[in-house]
Amino acid sequence: MAITSANQLELLQTAEAVAREKMIDPGLVVEAMEESLARAAKSRYGSEMDIRVSIDRKTGRATFTRVRTVVEEDELENYQAEFTVEQARQYMADPKVGDTFVEEVPPVEMGRIAAQSAKQVILQKVREAERDRQYEEFKDRAGTIINGLVKREEYGNVIVDVGAGEAILRRNEKIGREVYRPNDRIRVYIKDVRREQRGPQIFLSRTAPEFMAELFKMEVPEIYDGIIEIKAVARDPGSRAKIAVISYDNSIDPVGACVGMRGSRVQAVVNELQGEKIDIIPWNEDQPTFLVNALQPAEVTKVVLDEEAERIEVVVPEEQLSLAIGRRGQNVRLASQLTGLDIDIMTEEQESARRQKEFEERTRLFMDTLDLDEFFAQLLVSEGFTNLEEVAYVEQDELLVIDGVDEDTAAELQARAQDYLEAVNKAALENARSLGVEDSLVDFDGLTPQMIEALAKDGVKTLEDFATCADWELAGGWTTEGGERVKDDGLLEPFDMSLEEAQQLIMTARILLGWVDPSELEADGDAEADEETEETSA
Repeated sequence: MAITSANQLELLQTAEAVAREKMIDPGLVVEAMEESLARAAKSRYGSEMDIRVSIDRKTGRATFTRVRTVVEEDELENYQAEFTVEQARQYMADPKVGDTFVEEVPPVEMGRIAAQSAKQVILQKVREAERDRQYEEFKDRAGTIINGLVKREEYGNVIVDVGAGEAILRRNEKIGREVYRPNDRIRVYIKDVRREQRGPQIFLSRTAPEFMAELFKMEVPEIYDGIIEIKAVARDPGSRAKIAVISYDNSIDPVGACVGMRGSRVQAVVNELQGEKIDIIPWNEDQPTFLVNALQPAEVTKVVLDEEAERIEVVVPEEQLSLAIGRRGQNVRLASQLTGLDIDIMTEEQESARRQKEFEERTRLFMDTLDLDEFFAQLLVSEGFTNLEEVAYVEQDELLVIDGVDEDTAAELQARAQDYLEAVNKAALENARSLGVEDSLVDFDGLTPQMIEALAKDGVKTLEDFATCADWELAGGWTTEGGERVKDDGLLEPFDMSLEEAQQLIMTARILLGWVDPSELEADGDAEADEETEETSA
């Protein structure tokens, strides 16, 4: 096929037809044609030549040009596409390095192989443009609900036609044992859109908590308008769910608005989720109050919150225990997901027994270490003293409020506690040294002898060893495995070491060792502060 003999407008007509069919920019198809024609020309004139093709967007005329670039003499490598300043003077008036010389060359005859190659280039470019268009269309729709048509099922995964392409609903994102047949209509949540080598991948879900939130937004106008906000969602897909809502209008009940007249609104969501039971709970900033709501329908007697450990203890009557836990732990598990706290549920009897055990252990501690009788030790515990450090270093006035304790008795109590702690510290330090602890760690401020002993038993014997520790290794923490929160015990956790304290100690050790420059830390801190100020002002 000769370009010169072909109808020049046919190129533009073909480009427009392909672009219309694939719903892409006609200019991209023309660019693909230009590239394919340039490849064909290179096979005719030589692959080392820099041959370029330009198709006029109005007339369809294809212009073939050869481009040569002026380079330094010692950089000349490709004699077909480059030439020196001296050589360029034959074609240009005042050539400089970097200038280009463009000359038109005759169009080429495209043989069968060249035509096939050109077709492949065009198809590839069109395919890439189609993928880009699909990605651009769906990337901003992640986090929304879309209706699709089931095309087929592959190994339990459902392939869904979403109009401009295909998306995948993995089997673990289906509710229960949902079964779909080809051409079934399906409502799904766009969970993620990724650009991959094989094209954009659209991942769908029907089990995501966000899917339920979006369904409520569609059914409840107050949520759509922002009068009511969904603060948290926890789901056991296909079985039960809890959703926490808050109203920013005192005249509107958030729970009632979500339930609807005779339950019409919530029932529409339940029907879409295959009969999943939904508990709608009022949100509360006070975590214990919110948790009491989240454990409905169980009644809660008492709540004890440990904010640092993100744990909460809930006390319920004996007859409410099974209701609070739920079938296979479902109720407490959903409440835990909703509040983001680990929940320990116990009966009133269990809590009473635990408190009695703690009382007896602390009483025995004071009896054994301070040489007190049982009655006096119980007095200390009753006044809220839990350990020897509190007795040894508390203000003496706090001891004087105990019945029968005068200044001499208070002084004697504190002296005994301090003597005992000094003896314990001395023994711990001697044991740590016998384990090989170096002075660099012993002299480090912030660590008690018992802490140093605990570190030594775990192989941390120098300041360098300590500086390589992670904060959670010292203070402990929580990790999520298989959807369950798992406790990681810290080396210094028995000494009430917090995560912030661990971070501070480790950073101090690294500064002392010269691993970290304090000025850089200050600069980073100032930068973060500036960012926060800008965000606040914005």
